[in-house]
This record gives sequence, structure tokens and C-alpha cells, in this order.
Amino acid sequence: MQSVYLTWMISALALGVILLPVFKPPWANVSLPPFVDFFRRYWVHILIVFFIYNAKDGLDQIDRLLMASTGLDMTPYVWAVEGNLVLWVQQTFQHPLLTTFLTHFYVAGFMFICYVSVFYFAYFDDRWLADRVTLSIAWVYMIAVPFYLFFNVRVTGDTIPGMETLAYTLTPEIADWFRRIDPFTNGMPSLHIGIPFAVWLCLTRFDDDRRWNRYRHTVLLYTAVTAFTIIYLGIHWFLDIIGGMLVAGAAVSLADRTSNTWWKFFDERTMNARIVTVLTKPRDALSFIKGRLQSTFRRYRSPTSRETGRVAFVILIVVSSVITWDLTHSALPAGGVEAPEGAAAVDGWLFTLDNQSGEAVMLVHNLSDSGSEPYELLSLDLTIDSPYAVSGTTLVAANTTHLSVVDVEQEDGLLHSFQMDRPDRLMLVDYGVDLAVVYVQDGALLAMNLDGSPLSIPLEPYDSVVYLAGSGSEVAFVTSEDLTSIHVVQMGVKGLTEYQINASAASEEDEILAEWGTPVDMENASIVDIAFNREYLAVTVNVSATDRLVVYNRSTAMQWLGSNAKYHVSDPSIGNGILAWAARDHYNPLAPRDEYLDREIHFTTLGTNTTQVLTVDENDQWGPQVLENHLVYFQLEDETVSVEIHSWDPELRLYSSIVLQLGVVLAIIIVFFNMWQRQGERRNVRSGTLQP
Repeated sequence: MQSVYLTWMISALALGVILLPVFKPPWANVSLPPFVDFFRRYWVHILIVFFIYNAKDGLDQIDRLLMASTGLDMTPYVWAVEGNLVLWVQQTFQHPLLTTFLTHFYVAGFMFICYVSVFYFAYFDDRWLADRVTLSIAWVYMIAVPFYLFFNVRVTGDTIPGMETLAYTLTPEIADWFRRIDPFTNGMPSLHIGIPFAVWLCLTRFDDDRRWNRYRHTVLLYTAVTAFTIIYLGIHWFLDIIGGMLVAGAAVSLADRTSNTWWKFFDERTMNARIVTVLTKPRDALSFIKGRLQSTFRRYRSPTSRETGRVAFVILIVVSSVITWDLTHSALPAGGVEAPEGAAAVDGWLFTLDNQSGEAVMLVHNLSDSGSEPYELLSLDLTIDSPYAVSGTTLVAANTTHLSVVDVEQEDGLLHSFQMDRPDRLMLVDYGVDLAVVYVQDGALLAMNLDGSPLSIPLEPYDSVVYLAGSGSEVAFVTSEDLTSIHVVQMGVKGLTEYQINASAASEEDEILAEWGTPVDMENASIVDIAFNREYLAVTVNVSATDRLVVYNRSTAMQWLGSNAKYHVSDPSIGNGILAWAARDHYNPLAPRDEYLDREIHFTTLGTNTTQVLTVDENDQWGPQVLENHLVYFQLEDETVSVEIHSWDPELRLYSSIVLQLGVVLAIIIVFFNMWQRQGERRNVRSGTLQP
């Protein structure tokens, strides 16, 4: 993944240097000394552009969490406005050579324009343009941030049927690189248009003697080609282009208004002098800071409309930050859990088998009351490897000699306990108006009522069952005779349905796994985990090289890989239109990187087939379980295992409500005062103008 990125970056930097004589002002000369000296003279400018270019990773993480918590997806509205116009463009011009060229142009060209648009002006010491272009690029990004967080627009190739994300799928290496750096939801506005168009507007507006004419014409041409590129490659909508142009216009205007104020303090010439003063004359520096603070205090003690406007802006930022923080930190640790060995969840309830100093303890958590403490089921005598299952408020669990049935809503919850050799696997399924226990013992598939009376499963006996799963009144199982087929039977109904699972992937993916020393062995593939409901099967299949996720639509008999075929997937869970799983993304065993050693939680909204990453961090997460209002998963952080509870519905905590209420009241007062001040100040200006 790094090789393609380095190729793009080196190409962009080299091209910028090569074209320096082409775009230079007519009277300027190109020589070696300015290549070194411009860093000293423009290091603040360079830091600003560098920060903007690299800030996207953090923003994307916030965006992923916001999308998971709020579902802020504006794509359907954009699609409704412009329809399939982008699809027509792609299908009309699609050609393999054009796809290859524009994919590299899309990335390397953007690096080039961001780099040279500051480098050229800095190299030739055109501070007037360097100041305004740098601030314009910064303002483009700052204006775009709220859109990226609260106006999510997905790429066209993941939205419109028949549309392809040509750039993202050009090669497996490029696909991995894009998947690592892009959540594919930051469409509006397009920075690929916003930044170069802002540069062109700056040159049009501020290049008074037209010394940069040749570069200005090139930037306009680049912007036009980029507009076609992002449409053709299946990345952006036409409205994203319009949004980028509008943001660019606003950014250039703001840069013009703020340039003198910003660079009065951050100009490298004065900044260098201040740094020297701090190092050589710290007392003088402290006296200067003290004087500025006193001046600022006096100004805000008797504020004009400018100061009250700034206060209102700060209040807005604080309120927005509090809301964003809460919406992106909606996962809460399950209290009272020391070292969970397993968990089972149903709507409203979470059951954790906790290892407390070597003792197995079953804890019950009421998810509908997030402030409540879990309680222990004292009637159970379990071991760490005890099988158990839940349905509604009923829990069944087995130790080496007994199987117990518990109703967690009753004060004395133990309903039944009877002797039974511990089964290999067990579950609860619907059986008419009651529940039935289905279990595997010595490979045999068996069933019984909650009171222990045996039930007959409506199919011929199987004595080689190796995996078992249940959903509603259906039972799914895999036998040792056919490790890639799933058999599904419904309790009380005769007949059996068989689903053949195919975990094969594109040859390019298999070739990469072979290069990593983990070749695919499809002949010995085997199903290792199943999650299902009436509509879908979600299956993890071991193909020797890795475990792949296969999604099977039971109505249409269509199946597809639910995640990247190269990376290990585990713990699928399905329910309420959501499929979740854990995956070790981007992990290359030949070049392992610490940030890819852990597993992350992914989920797909099956109705729209849109996939998101819930966690992107250095903690290991696994075992997701989809509930109606929550997603429960394990997390390992600093050698401590916890059970995290993510809420699908956004929740604001009590402290947030207090801050938000205070912010609203203060905003009303400040806005009223600001409006009153403005009218008075404008009246005084008018009166002064009319005086002779």
C-alpha cells in the first residue's frame, strides 16, 4: 500500500520542481539557494498546508462515529436532485486506459496542486499571494468540515446501481489504500474542486500584474479536468462540484478579510524574531504577553459588536463541540465486568460470562436502564467454557452435570434444572408459543422442551453436526460431511433447505495472499461461523489463507463477499437490518504494522448495502452482537477487556444538556446585544458622514 502512495507523492514533487521554469514570473531566475531558504522564510505556510493535508484522518474517525450514531446520510437527496447523470458520463467515456490515467491523475494531481500552490509563491518570495493562497486553502477545509460531519454524501459508485468506483478498484493495492484513508462519505463539497478553484480565484483576484498568468491558466485547466475525473471515476456528484466552487469563493473572500490580521502575528519574519526573544529575553516576552492580555481584557470589558460577535462564535463552537463529542462517544463500558469470557445479548438484555479470579460468574445487564448495575445469577454453577444461550428474558446454561433454565425478570429466576451431560453447543429457538432447547451432543442434533422433555426435530437424524446456529424458529447447522453447506430446518415444519456457500474471490486477491505466504485452499474450505435471519445468511468461511465473510440473500439466492477477501473476518451478527462483524483490515503479514494488528468493528445496513467502520483505533475489538437499539462488542485496551455498548440512537448526557441549555441562553443574550450594538454603530457612522 505504501509503494503506490510513495510513487504518487514523489511524482507530484518531482513534477512541481520540473515545471518551476515553466510557471515562473517572466523576470525571475531559477537557482539552487531558494530551494533551501524558502523553508526558513515560509515555514508557517508550509505547516498550515501540511496540517490540512493530514488532518483528514482524525476528521474521518469522527465522521465514522457520527454516521454510526446518527445516520446523517444526505445521499438520497442529492441523488433525487440530479438522478443518474453521473452514470451516463461514466458509461459514455469508460475505457481501461482512461481509467488508469485518471486514477493516477486524481491522486497525484491533487498532491501536485496542493504542494506547488504554496511552493511556487514561496520559492519566488511572492508573499502577497503566498499569504492569501495559504489562507484560502485553510478556509476551504474549515468551511468543508461541518459538511463532512453533518452532511454526509456517499460516493456515486457505492450508490447508483451500475455505477462503478473505477479508481477505488483499479488494483487491489490501490483499493486497499483508498479503503484505509477514505470513509467514502465526504462527497459534499469536493476538495478536489474547492482547493484548486480557490487557488485560481486567488490568482484572478490578487495577481495584479499578471506575473502568474501561465500558472493561472494551468490551474483552471486542471480544475476542469478534475471535475470530469471525479465524475468519471464514480467518486463525486455534480452537486459536489458546485459545492466545491461555492466553498472556494467564500474561502477566498474570508482569506482577503483575515489575511492582514493573521499574518500580522504569524508572518515568519516576526515569528522568528519572537522565538528569538522568548529564548534570549524571556522577561521581555512575558511582559509583552501580559500587556496583550490586559489590552484584550479591556477591549472585552467594553466590547464593540466585533467582540460580542466573536463571543457568539465561541459559544457556537463550544455547543457544537459538546454535541459532537457526545455523539462520537456513545459506546459505554458494561459496568461490573472484570474479565469477560463471553457474552450473549437480546433486545434490552446483555449476559456476560465473567472470569472473576478464576470463578465463572453470569452477569445480567439491563440495557434499557444504562445507569443500573448488573446482577449475578447466583443459582448457576458454571465453568468458563460452559455453553449458554438466551432468548428474550430466558437463559439456558449448562455445566458438566446439569442444564439450568432461568427467567431473568423473576426474583427467583431458576425455572428448571435437570441432570444432563454437558452439550457441545446449545441454543434457544421458538417452538409455537414456547421455547425449545436445541443442542449438539457427540455430533448428534437434539431438542427438548424447557422442562427437559424430549422433542423430535423434523428431519432425519444427523450424527456429525459440527456447527449450530438459531434464529426465531429456525435452526441452521453444518455437518462434517459437507463443510461448505448450511442446512436450515424450521421447528414444527417438515423439510430441510440447503445453501451452498461459495467463498471464492477474484484471482488478483488470491494472488496477493499467495505472495504473502498464505495461499488459498478452496478445496478444503469450511464454515466456521453462522449468523442468519429470514432474509440473509452471514457466514465466515475458512479458506486456509484467511476467514472470509459471505452474505447470502435467501430470497434471491445471490451471494457475495461482505468484506475484503484478503483480511480475516470473525464473529458475524445479524439483526434489525444490520450485519456486523470484526475484521483485521489492511494487515499484511510480510510487512506488519502495529495499527493493523487489532480487529475493528464493521457493520452493513443491508437495505442500502452501505458499509461503515465503527471503530478505527489501536484497541482490539471483536464479538459484535446486533440488537434493536444497541451494538455490543468486546474491547481490549491496555490489557483490560471490557464489554462496550454502542447505542444506535444518539444520546446526549446530562452534562451536555446543562452546557447546551446554558449556551442557548447565553446565545440569545449575546445575539440580542450584538444586533443592538450594530445598529447603534451604523447610526453613528451615518451621522458622522452627514456632518459637514
